[in-house]
Amino acid sequence: MKTSIRPRRPNLSTPLTLLTLLLLSAAPAAPAADWAEWRGPARDGVSREKGLPAKWSPAGDGLAWRAPYGGRSTPVVMANRVYLFNGYEKGERLRERLMCLDADTGKVLWERHLNVYLSDVPPHRIGWASPVGDSVTGNVYAMGGGGHLVGFSGKDGKVLWERSLGEDFGLLTTHGGRTVSPIVDGDLVIVSGVTFSWGAHHRGLHRWMAFDKRTGETVWTSAPGSQPYDTTYAAPVIADVNGTRLLIQGASDGWVHAVMPQTGEPVWKIEVSKRGLNTGVVVKDSTAIITHSEENLDSSDMGLMAALDASMKGELKMAQLKWKVYGWQGGFSSPVLDGDRLYQVDNGANLGAFDVTTGKQLWLQNLGTIQKASPVLADGKLYVGTENGKFFIIEPSATGAKVLDEDQLGTEQQPESIIASVAVSDGRVFLVTDAALYCIGKKQVTPNPPTPSIAAQLPAGGALENPHVQVIPAEVTIRPGEKVNFRARMFDSRGNLLGSAVGTWALDNLKGTVERGQFTAVPDAAVQTGEVRVNVGGVTGAARVRVVPPLPWAENFDAMEPNTFPQHWTNTGMKFVAREVDGRKVFVKTTEGSSLRSRARAFMGPSDLHDYTVEADILATTKRRQVGDAGVVAQRYSLTLFGNAQKLELTPWQPETQRVASVPFEWKVDTWYRVKLRVENLPGGQVRARGKVWPSSAPEPDAWTVERTDPIGNRQGSPGIFGSALAEIYFDNIKVYANK
Repeated sequence: MKTSIRPRRPNLSTPLTLLTLLLLSAAPAAPAADWAEWRGPARDGVSREKGLPAKWSPAGDGLAWRAPYGGRSTPVVMANRVYLFNGYEKGERLRERLMCLDADTGKVLWERHLNVYLSDVPPHRIGWASPVGDSVTGNVYAMGGGGHLVGFSGKDGKVLWERSLGEDFGLLTTHGGRTVSPIVDGDLVIVSGVTFSWGAHHRGLHRWMAFDKRTGETVWTSAPGSQPYDTTYAAPVIADVNGTRLLIQGASDGWVHAVMPQTGEPVWKIEVSKRGLNTGVVVKDSTAIITHSEENLDSSDMGLMAALDASMKGELKMAQLKWKVYGWQGGFSSPVLDGDRLYQVDNGANLGAFDVTTGKQLWLQNLGTIQKASPVLADGKLYVGTENGKFFIIEPSATGAKVLDEDQLGTEQQPESIIASVAVSDGRVFLVTDAALYCIGKKQVTPNPPTPSIAAQLPAGGALENPHVQVIPAEVTIRPGEKVNFRARMFDSRGNLLGSAVGTWALDNLKGTVERGQFTAVPDAAVQTGEVRVNVGGVTGAARVRVVPPLPWAENFDAMEPNTFPQHWTNTGMKFVAREVDGRKVFVKTTEGSSLRSRARAFMGPSDLHDYTVEADILATTKRRQVGDAGVVAQRYSLTLFGNAQKLELTPWQPETQRVASVPFEWKVDTWYRVKLRVENLPGGQVRARGKVWPSSAPEPDAWTVERTDPIGNRQGSPGIFGSALAEIYFDNIKVYANK
């Protein structure tokens, strides 16, 4: 995406000097003592507040209030409001919910409900990611288990913008449900996950995606990693390392990556595991400390704690680590720093203390048996809960841990499981279990002083060498004849904004015109994928463009080269290929590759379409007496033939079985069937979906095979196909057209 050579001095639209350069991400101190992200103001699990409670009782002593709203993600607190993301209702009306509560009383001020769609996440694992608040705008952002990212007004819950990352970027979801929580940096909302996008980004990689926090437009994407193993939920941290701000995060490929948070430019990476990473990194000065509980690269021990010099660049090696300790299985709970000591709870609920300089274990304190929640360090105390429902307030020291308070939430037989961390704000501790939200502390509070800003300052003298050009929006999908206004910005080599940039614009593999950043696609009804590029002083920046015509569409794959796929479809590369079978060109859902590639929903275009029909011919093969599953997708509903189960299902979200309409269906292998799905919006928010299947050689039947009216309908979505290939599945003669 960027060609980097040593340039002449760039031409900026507004002359700037080093004395007047402003760091884009610099922000004022957070008002009062906001805990606007799940790891706190500095994203390190540490609060600077004083006078916090050392004891309390769920029965009422030291309890300001209890609200009957549970969850698995950490609440965030901003402007004396608590924001909680969780599941809402059950069965056919189960959704995810963002709640806003008064921090003084626990009263619900507003709540907004989000559908889960086209996701493999099971019902008990939705609401995984924590929301994030932005103290500058007052907005709140949440990402659902299906990859639905939404910006809300923190005041009244009004939806400001939303992005469907599964349809737009091929974001992967799995039955594990692991979802990375978004963060806010400057004007950006940043998320990450395993994606199989379109065009040149079709390869499955852990991808970071940054969106404008006010509009939702794509600002940058970055995928510096290797083949992913699984979805993960490691917490990102942003730290100033010798004058360069770095976003550091473990990823699904077993590597820890450092990128510049305002540009996504890779700085360094190191491979530390044979599996994906789920714990956050902590940084002290220029030392980053990494933990995991997975397979190691150079040891038979499970688990690792290691330190590295975060000021290095490029691909780092294990030999460059400052120190490493094998066998520590801190794989779910992220660590916290206390001066020269690090505290972390391992997977077996053992709290350990370690010397930051050497990695030497100082002491160990058992808290229970099962652990996921990360500890928070505040006022010289650790606050942490366990899945067994035990909540601890602990005073750590260099020689051991003193348990100040231990409470059982629920009963030992039916505990209130604690998976999330606490939030600390204005002298109170906010704790969520799977059953309730607790506010621990005084009912009347004295606001703490503002939280210091964590934004770095521009280093003296600046860093103009090797600048980076960013084109915004970084990725768009438009229709023939439409226009997009692109703009360019220049950043220095430390990721600091230099200003708007003026350069020479050009098109790569696109038909149309571009003048001063305005691209106009030709009106021809043809698909295009390419780039709009700008050259500023010898440095090139680019934005990706899909031009997709309006309905109707038809694809029989006859003109497609063997072993290729439609470049404008997402989640298709490495999973589907065109191939000639028995003298007929078809589209094959392959069986090769990892488990992340065995199931795939390939999306054909923009996610704002509605009231249309999808048809396709589908043939199943058999392998070792196994038959795969296949179907079509319309407006976030799937019509799927299940080969081994011999049934037909119509559903928006297959793991939630109470939203599934299912009928037995004899699906014979090596036989072509015509599959048809029609979805239409009805008044009152309802959506009707109807499907039918018949042998392709026979006339279409009048009756629908299966249908369902959804009371909480999905009102828009991209057309697509679905394949889960225990054995290869063939697709042909796909049609998408508006309902008649």
